[in-house]
Amino acid sequence: MGNPRRQARGWLLWFCLIGWGVPATAQTLSLARLDADAPAGEVVSGQRDAGFAAARDGVIFEPGSSPRWWRVTSSVDVDAALQPHLVVRAPYQNRVELWTGDGPPVVRGLFGEEADLAFSARALAFPLSDGLRAGQPLYLRVVTVGGTPMPLSIEPLHEVHRQDLEHVAWRAMVLGAMGVLAVLALGFCIGLGERSYGFLALTLLSQALFLALAGGELRSVDVFGHVLGSDPRMSRVVGMLAVIASNTFLAFYLDLATRGLVILRVLRACNLLLGCLILASLVSTSPLVPKVGNLVLLVATAGVLFASVRGTLRNERPAFFLLLSWLPMMLLTAARVGELLGWWVGPAWLIHAFPLGFALAGLVLTVGLADRMQQLRRDRDHASRLAAQDTLTGVLSRTAIIEQLQREVDLAHAQDTPLSVVFFDIDHFKRINDEHGHPVGDQSLRLVATRTRGKLRKRDFLGRYGGDEMLVLLPDTTFDNALVVAEHLRAAVNNRPLTIDGRVIDTSLSLGVAQLAAGETFERLLERVDVALYSSKSAGRDRVTGDLFSQPGDA
Repeated sequence: MGNPRRQARGWLLWFCLIGWGVPATAQTLSLARLDADAPAGEVVSGQRDAGFAAARDGVIFEPGSSPRWWRVTSSVDVDAALQPHLVVRAPYQNRVELWTGDGPPVVRGLFGEEADLAFSARALAFPLSDGLRAGQPLYLRVVTVGGTPMPLSIEPLHEVHRQDLEHVAWRAMVLGAMGVLAVLALGFCIGLGERSYGFLALTLLSQALFLALAGGELRSVDVFGHVLGSDPRMSRVVGMLAVIASNTFLAFYLDLATRGLVILRVLRACNLLLGCLILASLVSTSPLVPKVGNLVLLVATAGVLFASVRGTLRNERPAFFLLLSWLPMMLLTAARVGELLGWWVGPAWLIHAFPLGFALAGLVLTVGLADRMQQLRRDRDHASRLAAQDTLTGVLSRTAIIEQLQREVDLAHAQDTPLSVVFFDIDHFKRINDEHGHPVGDQSLRLVATRTRGKLRKRDFLGRYGGDEMLVLLPDTTFDNALVVAEHLRAAVNNRPLTIDGRVIDTSLSLGVAQLAAGETFERLLERVDVALYSSKSAGRDRVTGDLFSQPGDA
């Protein structure tokens, strides 16, 4: 068919373009646009050819929502043996009719009854069964729901299927990864009670749902296919909800409430505008709504980028992780929004890179959030240790030793094991403060705490109850053994004087001992050991006194 020289040139062009991975004949297609929705008969018969104006080669971009005619011609012959197809990439919710002049048109769309499920959702494929002669016009009637550039190419059937398989593999990997990360984040949110993981899960789920809805992966499901085929509002609403969820998560993740109040206000204003656009989407299908939404997205993206760069320069780890994960996606988002606004036409791989950017950002942010949670836990554990530790002596604080006593009492009752306590203070401690000063008194407390702690087991507990009073918990220890421990504590202090700043200070302890009785509360146990301590002091100090009710044979 046609001139053999032209056919040979066409075969050579096919080989070169396919071999280099460029959409076949994309560079050989010329487009012209008719700025009117004329009757099909007039257009196909050529009566309206004079009204067509030259357009950007290889790309259909229709900014309005009214039907328009496009004329496509090839500069080379396309052999029918190649089983060529006219491929309209990235159609989303647009509808395209192919008129060749031979009978009714071939109508294609991603959704509804016009969907051809033999091909992936990456493009609309129109068979050119008779091939195409150089200069032979193809007429397309395009009905759009908003300005989206649709690159055109003519590809052999095997190439269409190959690219379809690649597209499905990429989309399955990306959406699957986002789904797994979302479920993982949701599990962390429920298991750890960290709401930041909930924000991340909501962000990933809404983004994955938007990509699946807009990209057509859910078109085989009746409810999604038919709704989306006739109404573009669902994907718009989900897309704007995804941006709101993302802004909310990022504001929380970067702690903008304390580190970037201006950026936080910008994101909140963007969320408010998006909320208004969602309400507008429910009552209108105007293409102005997604255009405004895309501009709001650009503003929010710029704000987050600024906050992450500033935070990274301040050595803030969350900002570093965000910049690492979000920068590629921010650039891809800006590129994609610019494409949707008609500012430029991106390469074919952008359709894969954009969702892949979401998945990679989700992965890195999951790691970053885990790092942030770990840091928060370290800070919280450090604060807990500080709260549980007496700053002067290094032993447990009063609150911590009382809480531990409560736990040990409950455990002893539950396991029917003995528990004993020792209560002691430093004899004549007020005299030490009065004669040598409070700094020496403080140092005396530290030395007494160090000496007595060295006589205890690892499972025992020592805490400062107040002033110079110390409380010792001896789990799994009977009354008789507790008396022995108390004598060791007394000897550790009075066996040699304290030496502080050249001063030699004779120091001794008065100690009381008691064992937990059956059914006894920790308050009652404290009362008894306190009485035993004051018995030691009343008897002359520097001694150990056991509570009478704790002795064997007594009730």
